[in-house]
Amino acid sequence: MSDIVVTREDGPTGGRYLTTIDGHTAEMTYSKAGATRLIIDHTGVPDALRGKGAGQALVQRAVEDARAAGVKIIPLCPFAKAQIEKHVEWQDVLA
Repeated sequence: MSDIVVTREDGPTGGRYLTTIDGHTAEMTYSKAGATRLIIDHTGVPDALRGKGAGQALVQRAVEDARAAGVKIIPLCPFAKAQIEKHVEWQDVLA
């Protein structure tokens, strides 16, 4: 998974994480809840990328960014919530 490049588009009220593999783009969107919390509200992974680690890479990048910024994550998206529950080492960023 380390070879998956994830980019972040950040705006005043939210943003998204993106990765493109073999011409297919996966994304995870978030909203900002004040200055200290991010709400992950959607993860979309095309069928062509399922099982390739794209979705997990998006969540991992959000976790890393949250740690670096000192913010907490509220995972409303079922996929993001499941990934964070599965990775105990990521749970320190849960709100």
